[in-house]
Amino acid sequence: MTITSMLRGAARLSLRARLVIICLLLVVAALLASNALLITLLQRQLVDQLDERLRTAAAAAAQLSDLSKDPEATAPRVRDAVERQMTGDVYVARLNADGSLSQTQRSADGDAPKLPRLDTTAVATRGGAPFQASGGSSDWRVIAQPVRSLPRQDRDTSSTRSIVVAGSLEAVSGTIRDLGLRMLVIDSLVLILLGVIGWFAVRAGLRPLRRIETTAAAIAGGDLSRRVPDLASTRTELGRLAAALNGMLDRIETGDAARAATNDRMRTFIADASHELRTPLFGIKGFTELYSMGGMPERTDVDTAMNRIERESARLVRIVEDLLLLARLDEDPTARTQLPLKLTPMDLRTLAADALHDLRALAPDRAATLTGPGGGPPGAAPVLGDEARLRQVMSNLIGNAITHTPAGSSVRIGVGTHNALAILELSDQGTGMTAEQAARIFDRFYRADTARGRTQTGGTGLGLSIAHSLVTAHHGRIEVHTSPGQGATFRILLPIHTAPGD
Repeated sequence: MTITSMLRGAARLSLRARLVIICLLLVVAALLASNALLITLLQRQLVDQLDERLRTAAAAAAQLSDLSKDPEATAPRVRDAVERQMTGDVYVARLNADGSLSQTQRSADGDAPKLPRLDTTAVATRGGAPFQASGGSSDWRVIAQPVRSLPRQDRDTSSTRSIVVAGSLEAVSGTIRDLGLRMLVIDSLVLILLGVIGWFAVRAGLRPLRRIETTAAAIAGGDLSRRVPDLASTRTELGRLAAALNGMLDRIETGDAARAATNDRMRTFIADASHELRTPLFGIKGFTELYSMGGMPERTDVDTAMNRIERESARLVRIVEDLLLLARLDEDPTARTQLPLKLTPMDLRTLAADALHDLRALAPDRAATLTGPGGGPPGAAPVLGDEARLRQVMSNLIGNAITHTPAGSSVRIGVGTHNALAILELSDQGTGMTAEQAARIFDRFYRADTARGRTQTGGTGLGLSIAHSLVTAHHGRIEVHTSPGQGATFRILLPIHTAPGD
């Protein structure tokens, strides 16, 4: 199995399985390292203990090495004296000066150790330090040291120069093997226990992620109102993840709702704009077909038809210009503050007076008055503005008042200043609007009256939105104050312009 296939197999495992496997591998590595260290230390300690016993035995054997030549001593007395100083499988031998075996004082239980050449020089070089030798089924620890003979026996022991004491490492190896087997069994049980505990612990720890998964699946199914529950403190990774996901979901839901609302308004706008464009187009088409069929034999009939075609064409031009202006504002969100305005010093009283004349000409049956803001005498309202654009704003407000208020109702136009702002307002006595309608009255494509039937003087629901954009481009604002049955007051507020030197 290649490493690539192993990685692919691991990638197919669940996160819980991978976490448990990683933890178990770390535990295995820790157990192997700790067990190896423990066994090494124990083996070293056991060997040191064996070396210490061998030193003691070597010292005793060296002191007793000549007892076998004593007429009063016997071999059993020598063995008993030596073995009282030693335990275990110990091999004791005396060597000649050339390293050859002189006498075996205590033989090994099994095969004797295979000693290297131990002449007098080699023994002196080792200096009594323990060393290791092989032999039979196990290794041996060996100590070789010179023998100091008694003066009265020098002539008898002139050929014996050193003594060798060796201890088998079989007991040490057996202890290590037994300990290793016990550790293997214990470690296996520990790993099994830790694996089971780790599996359930990781499962409990990943339960919040499963709740997040369930929430995400519900959201993917279309339920954008679902939120990730508060699973932990925001100081933890899981808590921060839940908070970030909820913040993201809030923005997604808000954006989705805004897109849905925009699409709804766009569909309504397209339907209304199509209706508005169709009315004058059908009028123009009807007059041209009537003319082509010879239905206008008299010159007066042709003149009348051309006048009607001209009015309908002008209405088409007005609708198209409104659409182009709104398309321009939609194309560049900053355009409402970057429109090519021709700003000049002007007084809003001029617009108010002209609006009063236009209102009386368009609706002579209405009582129109000119006052100050909220009543009283009108006052000066100097501003820096584009007169043509501001006249367009007033024209839209007047058209809105004439269209949506009962015939014969009064209209008031107010102009003046208040709190360092120039004010131009138009107040009607119509049916008014609800708070919800007033909050959306300046939205593009919005009309409080959604009826399909439109008169020739009717609009497309674009006039107030255009008025709002144009006033905003003058760094001002437009407000509406209304309530059901109390009419409506549209108020334009612009910064006062003070000429240099005033």
